Amino acid sequence: MPTPDQQRAVAESFGIDAARYDRNRPSYPNDLITRIVAGSPGPTVLDVGCGTGIASRQFQAAGCTVLGVEPDARMADFARSTGVETEVSTFETWDARGRRFDTVVSGTAWHWVDPVAGAAKAAEVLNPGGQLATFWHIFDLPEPIAVAFAENYRRVVPDAPFDFSTGKSMIDLYQAQFDRTADGMRQAGFDESEDRRYPWERHYNRDEWLDLLSTHGGMTPLTAEQRSTILAELAPALGEGFTLPYVTVSVSARLRPATR
Repeated sequence: MPTPDQQRAVAESFGIDAARYDRNRPSYPNDLITRIVAGSPGPTVLDVGCGTGIASRQFQAAGCTVLGVEPDARMADFARSTGVETEVSTFETWDARGRRFDTVVSGTAWHWVDPVAGAAKAAEVLNPGGQLATFWHIFDLPEPIAVAFAENYRRVVPDAPFDFSTGKSMIDLYQAQFDRTADGMRQAGFDESEDRRYPWERHYNRDEWLDLLSTHGGMTPLTAEQRSTILAELAPALGEGFTLPYVTVSVSARLRPATR
């Protein structure tokens, strides 16, 4: 399988329904936002893969001035409609035009960025003492729901490039991404990265989860008929709803002064 940063079709498919994405995707723990802001040498933030601006608006609320970079024009348009200045580009090819930032962040999006080229680009646009902070929401569905989803998905999309039978937790599967991110930071001249985890949970009723699932990367590239079939077949397994434990994982590092 290609690495996620090579799967552009998926990376740029989320704008199929930007309003649904923004309505359903969860925001980030306040402790995470507070820690990143406290560690920034100033108030300017560049949000890489800002999507509809979910994290951007949290940083704005914390007193930061935020610029978003987003490859999907539909998502960028929605972010702008919420007050987030956003430019359309992949981060690796984005033209900073000499602008510099105190912090570069990326919420549930850095896996679409080449980890080496992305970290190098971040180093180029950061002010002295600036930081790169990447973070993701990770969760494992309750087993009966996970099994039902996998079975339904395979039946509807038999050639899907996903392995539902690894037997590993999602956080274990994501560890390779965390390692690639940390290695890219190291190569780009950042200090040793810091890994922090923020556990939390949320209860979803059946309709809320189906609406959220529609926005996930395994669903957005499908046809409307395929999505509808998978959701309809999964619905009985959800019952009246369930509580989902999350952990938000951040991998962050500060730029070494010697690189400037």
